[in-house]
Amino acid sequence: MQVIENIFNKDISKELKRPELTTDFLESTIKNILQRVKTSGDDALLSLTEQFDKVKLSSLKLSDKEIQNAEQQISPELKRAIGVAKVNIEKFHAAQKRSTAVIETMPGVSCWRKSVAIEKVGLYIPGGSAPLFSTVLMLGIPAKIAGCKQVVLCTPPDKSGKVDPAIIYTASLVGITDIYTVGGAQAIAAMAYGTDTIPKVNKVFGPGNQYVTKAKQMINLEGVAIDMPAGPSEVAIIADETANPAFIAADLLSQAEHGADSQVVLITDSNNLLEDVLKAIENQVNDLPRKEIAKECLLQSKAVLVKDIEEAIQVSNIYAPEHLIINCHDAESVAEKITQAGSVFIGAYTPESAGDYASGTNHTLPTNGAASAYSGVSLDSFVKEITFQKITENGLKNLGPIVEIMAEAEQLVAHKNAVSIRLKELQP
Repeated sequence: MQVIENIFNKDISKELKRPELTTDFLESTIKNILQRVKTSGDDALLSLTEQFDKVKLSSLKLSDKEIQNAEQQISPELKRAIGVAKVNIEKFHAAQKRSTAVIETMPGVSCWRKSVAIEKVGLYIPGGSAPLFSTVLMLGIPAKIAGCKQVVLCTPPDKSGKVDPAIIYTASLVGITDIYTVGGAQAIAAMAYGTDTIPKVNKVFGPGNQYVTKAKQMINLEGVAIDMPAGPSEVAIIADETANPAFIAADLLSQAEHGADSQVVLITDSNNLLEDVLKAIENQVNDLPRKEIAKECLLQSKAVLVKDIEEAIQVSNIYAPEHLIINCHDAESVAEKITQAGSVFIGAYTPESAGDYASGTNHTLPTNGAASAYSGVSLDSFVKEITFQKITENGLKNLGPIVEIMAEAEQLVAHKNAVSIRLKELQP
């Protein structure tokens, strides 16, 4: 990890810059994939799967038999763990339902908002080197609680052309049966445009690598809704001398193993802790099955040495991390000062991994600084709010003259007339 000191005497945005691919190359590649899928549909998906995933598929949709067989391939221990996580995530997201409140803004004028489920949603589940069945819970559960009529799930095949059984089992557990073996930018295109096999959806959800994220951004420009910019994973940790270096190292590595394009950041006011964490990383990383990925991530990750925790808070809010762990004295007070983060983990015994899997919060979060303007996925992500209003005769008498004056001032006479013609009819 690169160690940065006196960061406020430098260009902070440059010092904390996330890793990225060449934009021109990325955009041209994704544009070509989107166009191929839009033009050739399933044929393009099969061809692109063979090109990128190195497998030749005969069918894109999983059969009922494949879905049923997945359950037998999952250990009882994993089934129980998924079941507990499911309950916790359901509890947290079900509590986000809001009742409809009718507000009388003035006598005879009533206004309200009603949540209506997005009819068709598409879920992208990463499944290449790390099949993220936990993301099925994070996206599938709120989609079902919201009442979405159709939930489409796309996930890439493994090298044998199969979908990880844990993904299939979890999807079935939450009630998703439309499962398609396609990944990458081509999966995003399929859900955005629709093909003979894969239905077109109203909104696309799910994290992914920079190709998936760019594809989501590009279909969004064409009018297809997306959840948020959710690219390569990242974590920042605010820590002081009271923190356990082994805990910090483990938390950093838990995100570093996601991918070489991920980033991890340590922000501390203790040089001793920083040195101990770097040693702990060396001790832990070589025991990881994905150590090469973690090491590559660490090469472009940062350790920021600040003068005090107040500076650490400033750095974190500027960075706007996807995940923020606060492992220092009086962590709850520090958390109150956080204004820009996707999800915050407070105290020594709150690892980010808990939120990734089973505590109840959603792990689909804004990355690459998007936490400065975006929230993570919630129940609200799967609904749209429609406003309603009802005006009585007396209400129009009260409100109508106000509208007439304002419409006339804007020189929109027809707007004024829509009120005036009614007020005339109401005159005795």
